[in-house]
Amino acid sequence: MKRRATILLFVTLGLTASLFSQEETKLPAKENFHLYLLVGQSNMAGRGKVTETDKKPHQRVLMLTKGKEWAPAVDPLHFDKPIAGVGLGRTFGMEMAKDNPDVTIGLIPCAVGGSPILAWEPGGYHLSTKTHPWDDMLPRAKAAMEVGTLKGILWHQGESDSKEDLAPKYEERLHALVARFRKELKSPEVPFIAGQMGNWPERPWDKWKKMVDAGHQALPDKITNAAFVGADGLQHRDKVHFDRASYIAFGKRYAEAYRKLRK
Repeated sequence: MKRRATILLFVTLGLTASLFSQEETKLPAKENFHLYLLVGQSNMAGRGKVTETDKKPHQRVLMLTKGKEWAPAVDPLHFDKPIAGVGLGRTFGMEMAKDNPDVTIGLIPCAVGGSPILAWEPGGYHLSTKTHPWDDMLPRAKAAMEVGTLKGILWHQGESDSKEDLAPKYEERLHALVARFRKELKSPEVPFIAGQMGNWPERPWDKWKKMVDAGHQALPDKITNAAFVGADGLQHRDKVHFDRASYIAFGKRYAEAYRKLRK
């Protein structure tokens, strides 16, 4: 009898936890569920060290999991590689929640570490992760938009294209990418925000990285409802990825750029 009572207790606790989880991720009306797409490569996915603070859920900031379920947004948001960690997305989401107390924020993590911009075309394949970044992103974004409203696209990418054979075509491909996002997601005016690659004395830029950066910086002058976010003063953890504190600062910078676009 004692063993049976113990089993019943665990079953009851499991059901209670399940109900609590459903309550935690209960979605608001579509117009009050603001969605933000997180796309690009590893510095969007995040490689910062995760702390206990990063695992504390915010009541009104959710994320779309790998299984396309809504859950509290805790780091790591992304699942592109086992080393995914703190990124800029969660901080951005909390800033948006702060600005809009009557809405819930939904983050759609889709970044893939190491992916060049060509992998973000229909049919594009990324060998090291054996994924199709664009083709994998699109159904996730569309599924999220069935229950929410797309409010912005956050992009951080370019390191993989900072090469002699790729950099000269980068700006053209970036403009095409923005147009494709807006067309396929039926959001012609959705804000598009691109962040700057890390620029550190320990790893100075060559002409190709400067060319990709120029494409990012010129984006607001050539594309409507677009913004560029600088990375001046941010620190690295391995000469490629930002450190945790810098990802958090970057998320706030993205939020400020977004606010300026919406004024």
